[in-house]
Amino acid sequence: MPDSLPLSDRYLALIDEIVETTLKGKISSVEQVYQMLLKGITSGTGEVFELALSDRLNSLQSQVDSQKDELKKAKATRSLRAIKTIQSQWQRWQEQNKATEAIASAVSEITTAPADERLAVFIRVTDPNQKYPLNLQQLQQLSKSLQQFAQVDSDLEQFSEGITRGLASWQRLQDNLLSWMYEQKESLGFGGVPGEGGPWASWAKQLNSELPQSLLRTLAREESVIEFTERQRGITLRDWVEMALILQYLQRGLINWFDQQAYDVKAGPKLSISTFLTFAVIWSQLASGFGSIGKVYGDACSQIMLQILRTFAQRPYFPFYGGIFASFTGTYLRDALDYLDEPLRKGEGTQEKARILTLLGYSQRALGQYQRSIDFHQQALEIARNAGDRACEIANLNHLSRTYVQQQNYAEAINYSQRGLILSRQAGDRTGEANALVNLGYSEVMQAQELENLEPETYEAAINYLEQGLKLSEKLGDLQSKALCVSSLGIAYLVIGQHQTAIKYLEDGFKTAQVSGDLYLQGRNLAYLAEAYYHLQNSEKTVYTGCLGMYLLEQIASSEWRQPAGLLTILQGQIGTEAFHKFLQQHRPKIIAIIGVDGYDHIPQLLEEYKQDM
Repeated sequence: MPDSLPLSDRYLALIDEIVETTLKGKISSVEQVYQMLLKGITSGTGEVFELALSDRLNSLQSQVDSQKDELKKAKATRSLRAIKTIQSQWQRWQEQNKATEAIASAVSEITTAPADERLAVFIRVTDPNQKYPLNLQQLQQLSKSLQQFAQVDSDLEQFSEGITRGLASWQRLQDNLLSWMYEQKESLGFGGVPGEGGPWASWAKQLNSELPQSLLRTLAREESVIEFTERQRGITLRDWVEMALILQYLQRGLINWFDQQAYDVKAGPKLSISTFLTFAVIWSQLASGFGSIGKVYGDACSQIMLQILRTFAQRPYFPFYGGIFASFTGTYLRDALDYLDEPLRKGEGTQEKARILTLLGYSQRALGQYQRSIDFHQQALEIARNAGDRACEIANLNHLSRTYVQQQNYAEAINYSQRGLILSRQAGDRTGEANALVNLGYSEVMQAQELENLEPETYEAAINYLEQGLKLSEKLGDLQSKALCVSSLGIAYLVIGQHQTAIKYLEDGFKTAQVSGDLYLQGRNLAYLAEAYYHLQNSEKTVYTGCLGMYLLEQIASSEWRQPAGLLTILQGQIGTEAFHKFLQQHRPKIIAIIGVDGYDHIPQLLEEYKQDM
């Protein structure tokens, strides 16, 4: 085959040669076919060969289907068998050469892309969601290959150096990836006191490069990532690539470790979820900050964020019924989920997108953004239905029910919970069924209260749904659903004036939410506990539960922190400031054990802020 021929024609000629040689009996084994492919296919051109093979296969299949002449039909059939042998050996070639092929393909795509598109191509070819994702060794090989093209192209040299530096930095961090856990005894999350403690500061100390080190210190101090990024106007491609690799490998390293702690209630899936969310939000903030400097870097950050979310959505522990987790804290994360909105709008309607929108809808409800929550869940519902993702579809019906309760639209809340209940039973989704039962009972209790329906039978039927949901969630061992069940039962008993029973369920709800890691449910249970204790005229426990609930809800930027703040302000007016602070001081050790000294000191400031806004 002359080298002057176009590549596609050369590959068609190679396929024809193998077929003819087979028909003449000169090829006696599949190994010979494989050796001819090995000799004839140039690495990095697999897509061209695949198109040529597909073309010949379709052509011969058409001949076999339409040929009337028996002799010609027989020859076409033998040729088709030969083509199918080539196809099987091509699959073998792909499997055995996938690493070389992936690197060659990546180099080809990066070097031939226009300069302003190279970063986007680099992010795409290093996507961990690819069928054959590049490992560390292959990334090093990619760096060396790019260096060979870098003599006349400084961009390629910067890519090469950025990869090399990023991998070297990761090697240093890898040895100390978890050392901060042994220094930080109180929690395993990303929160804690801003400054020198925690993971970010620990990792920053291991780095020599200025940009990634400064970013990690910004995160450690809980300062604005967006403002930090906006100051990086002199950033080079080399710096950006190094920073990107460090952040990506930190995230993957942590998740790999947390995924191995499946039976540790302090770690395991709860912290894997938190890590996915935390890094996704950091990338969204980097996208926002870099977007003000230049579109290329901003778009690249959004691209990585969406890759992280796509990986997350495929995990078996993806949280359909939870979005705000105990270690997902810190002021730099406040309202940050807003930044995930725009990149997701640009994404295609995929199953992964539906799952991420589900999580965002739940999170927006926790923040008090009810219409945005409904919009997210409606989008997710439609995508999930089209993708045939029943679990996701049922989850969004349940979430819509819950959000409509918050909007006091109880008829719609009942409608969605009934649809969720029917569909979950049809699909055999027991977790979805437990949540639908809880939502139906909860919606009916709240509607009966609004209509001032005093018939005991109405409340008994509704509470029966709640109790069914609780039994089912306990049977399933689903802590997230159980936390929602007992919380809802507590609120239902509070609504009908059975305060002691309400307290029993709400205390159980708080403890279960602590174990499941749902900060929003923790805060809500405490807020309603304060209400129950207030009705029983127990001022001391009203102060303790109300202050703690107010702080936790405010920390995740939930507008619901004002509910306990209002109750505490009324109580303070009734018992006097001195008595109020005496009760607060009595519970200081218990409060500090949950939210730390800084949290305790922040409580009076929150009450003052509420009074000023009244």
